[in-house]
Amino acid sequence: MATTQEVRLYLAYWFQLGKRVVVPATNQQVKPNPVLCGEAYSAEFEACWQSLLAGPDAYLEGTEQSIADLLEAEWDLVQCARCQVPVPLRVGGLSPTSCPCADLPGWPNLDLPIPHAPVDNKTYLTRICNHLSETN
Repeated sequence: MATTQEVRLYLAYWFQLGKRVVVPATNQQVKPNPVLCGEAYSAEFEACWQSLLAGPDAYLEGTEQSIADLLEAEWDLVQCARCQVPVPLRVGGLSPTSCPCADLPGWPNLDLPIPHAPVDNKTYLTRICNHLSETN
């Protein structure tokens, strides 16, 4: 089963690639911009995430599983073999036949930065310093 944090990260990655979430109840397509703000998720992303948790039928464009479905025990999130971004995988039974990246022209593009979670720069730089001091 995918955790709430994994589903949140899954959406953040796909939002960074330009995908939207379809909300059939209101006939809307939503995509917060920006997704990241410094070392955290943006306020727009957080507001979108909270509204998606409250709505049972919203789904990422290019997929068939709702956000609520992904939080059930029968679904997991794994890296796409093609683009390394999280995709839904049914734990038992048949899985979806394609990744949401299938309709993104020119993706994967290794010349572009890949989607990522917020980064705590201080922690990241401390790890680099520690690694460098260990190699000396």
